[in-house]
Amino acid sequence: MKLKYSLSKLVLIGMVFPAMIMSSSCKKYVELDAPENKINASTAYLTDASATAAVIALYNYGIYGSSVPVQQAISFYGGVSSDELHYTLTTTPEITDVENNSIAIGSGINSTFWQYAYSELLATNDAITGITNSTTLTPSVKSQLLGEAKFFRAFVNFYLVNFYGGVPLTGNDPLTNAYLPRSTADQVWASVISDLKDAQGLLPTAYVGTLRARVNQSAATALLARAYLYRKDYVNAEAMATQVINSGTYSLAPTASAFINTSNETILQFATYYGYSSFAQSYRTSTSAVNIAPPTYVLTSKIANSFEAGDNRKTNWVDSTVSGSKYYRINKYKIFTAATAGAGNEFNVVLRLAEQYLIRAEARAQQGNLSGAAADINLIRTRAGLANTTASTSATLLAAIAQERKVELFGEYGHRWLDLLRTGQANAVLSAMKPNTWNATRSVLFPIPDLQRQQNTALTQNPGY
Repeated sequence: MKLKYSLSKLVLIGMVFPAMIMSSSCKKYVELDAPENKINASTAYLTDASATAAVIALYNYGIYGSSVPVQQAISFYGGVSSDELHYTLTTTPEITDVENNSIAIGSGINSTFWQYAYSELLATNDAITGITNSTTLTPSVKSQLLGEAKFFRAFVNFYLVNFYGGVPLTGNDPLTNAYLPRSTADQVWASVISDLKDAQGLLPTAYVGTLRARVNQSAATALLARAYLYRKDYVNAEAMATQVINSGTYSLAPTASAFINTSNETILQFATYYGYSSFAQSYRTSTSAVNIAPPTYVLTSKIANSFEAGDNRKTNWVDSTVSGSKYYRINKYKIFTAATAGAGNEFNVVLRLAEQYLIRAEARAQQGNLSGAAADINLIRTRAGLANTTASTSATLLAAIAQERKVELFGEYGHRWLDLLRTGQANAVLSAMKPNTWNATRSVLFPIPDLQRQQNTALTQNPGY
């Protein structure tokens, strides 16, 4: 029998599937057993151990396994799209295009970002279906795993809707997924919020395992607080942030140790094998010496110079190097590499308490609770070694919150880019910074990759492309 791969139609929505092995002389697909070190999808959710292994795989996807993993794409491409990061190399001109807010519809890195996001969604949807249908899992394990899977689906869709607008809401059938049209942004947001509410009810309050590296109820609540804030549902944003803050589990850590993997500020972090953040080698260099070439992504002088005098976030989270010009390095993660597994003490911090105070401050200011908003801002400022805010009106408090978010959350999962978009400030800020390349219509969303639209004619393009 002559075998061949057929991928052209299965890659449509960006997911890399196991190839269909076909023969022109056969009426059925060739069926192969799983390798000895793998398990079949049909048996993956029969036992607690195998189902847990399938869900744990969702944590690893997007950290490693691609030159443009999902998490790095969110942080790096979001950072350069805004006024936060600068790409220092010339080896990948497509990243310079992202920094100039002029992404081509045929951009390979944009297509890879989309593909890996949807590969994660395919695995997540498969897990949700398998766990839901399983009758052999221990009830507490089933609830935990289903909550984790729903969190991951919400997590990926949260970033897709922010980067691309409305996107297809997929299931676990590749052929159906391949021809789905885009859902509206409102529909995607509704799915994100629904999944997070489900996850809240399914997940335990305590962490499973150590070092807060698996999703618990507070992680789902923290992301839900953010989603409500982005949707301008300020009542629920405040309520969810308050639930996390009042849980008694978390506290603001000194800035010097906020990103170590035992920090009590961490709500969720994604573990890495060697114990150093997968962001570190792009934000740092292999030495702390000053006279060396800059890392791949550096903090713009605009952000680096926006800290107030005496702000210990700049002292502990920013340093500089000189290589012809001065470059500012993000120093939140201190460990550049580690020689053996688990030798480092830093992971990828996904959610932390400081953001919850800033979410609540903004929600309170929007609702007219000015003293409550100021109190939350002051907790962040006190940790940074600064005096209380002088802001006292709704407008000045919102401006103060925007400033605190800028100097608190830089380099973390594209916060600055998404803040500029959701508050309607992107055009004003970035048209002045990038006058030759910024386009008010086109630049606020990434293009739907042309490869996907060639294969799936139901996908429409974003405005301006």
